[in-house]
Amino acid sequence: MNTLIDFARHIPTPEAALTVAYTPILLPMKDRQPLDLRLTAPAEGRDIPIVLFSHGGGPSNYIPSNDGYAHLAQFWAERGLAVIQPTHATSRVGGLPPDAEGAPFFWRERVAEMTAILDRLDEIEAQAPAIAGRLDRTRIAAAGHSFGGYTTGLLLGSRVQGEDFRDPGISAGLMLNAPGRGGRDLTPENAARLPFFDVDFSTLTTRTLVVVGEEDDPHFTPRGPDWFADAFHDSPGAEALLTMRSVGHGLGGIAGLDAKETETEAPDALEATKRLTLAWLRTALGAAEDAWKAAGDALAGPALPLARVTTDKRPAAHREGP
Repeated sequence: MNTLIDFARHIPTPEAALTVAYTPILLPMKDRQPLDLRLTAPAEGRDIPIVLFSHGGGPSNYIPSNDGYAHLAQFWAERGLAVIQPTHATSRVGGLPPDAEGAPFFWRERVAEMTAILDRLDEIEAQAPAIAGRLDRTRIAAAGHSFGGYTTGLLLGSRVQGEDFRDPGISAGLMLNAPGRGGRDLTPENAARLPFFDVDFSTLTTRTLVVVGEEDDPHFTPRGPDWFADAFHDSPGAEALLTMRSVGHGLGGIAGLDAKETETEAPDALEATKRLTLAWLRTALGAAEDAWKAAGDALAGPALPLARVTTDKRPAAHREGP
């Protein structure tokens, strides 16, 4: 029992079950070092849905790797999902050299790494014998935080200068604090430095939940925290916007407990983030049809102080009610 949480207890979630984790899992990659993965999954059961998780770029050395977001991946795995975490090319501890093509952002390489994982699940399962044959490859979600949310958005159908990166094997998406519109919405220096942020969300049609922190500071743009909600407003596939109250980019500690990335350590908000994202994933992947509704009911009741869900994409001035 976590004695630091209060309101989040009212958001229903399954009891935790034993998990098994494999690391390092190595996938050979052409003209570079192998891709290093972590796979965490339930110790028992079959037809387990898969979540492919893309880490952000944060200031720590180890959080931006497959060692980051460990408690989030563990939470999901304890409750029925198999989570695969790559160490991306951008990682300080295990990524590509700073003089490699595409440095320092390696945004194309990050997408290629995620696609390689989906294309080579046989090789991954061969290195994880306790999990082999138990994964359901027809139920795959992509999820990511911050720059990982950007990577995820491309896999879900967002386009850069008309280029399509969608992976048809992914049926659901979870974008956590993903960057919003680029180009004119950025400061001039960031528009020049980050031209690949000029993303077209209108082609993102995969079923998606967008998550933002109410107090997030988008230093790339003069806009406020609403910048991180652009994917919800612009993409036909984004079905809901989940706004976590009183927290910023770290969502209370999503990347790591007591980490540099956690500008506000908020155990109740963090637990709510875990429970709500799990509920979305379980419903979107067909593991529990009513999980997301039950979570929403809790937010309309005793868990109200923690978050709000928006499904109406019209401007606030045109909505009815409070």
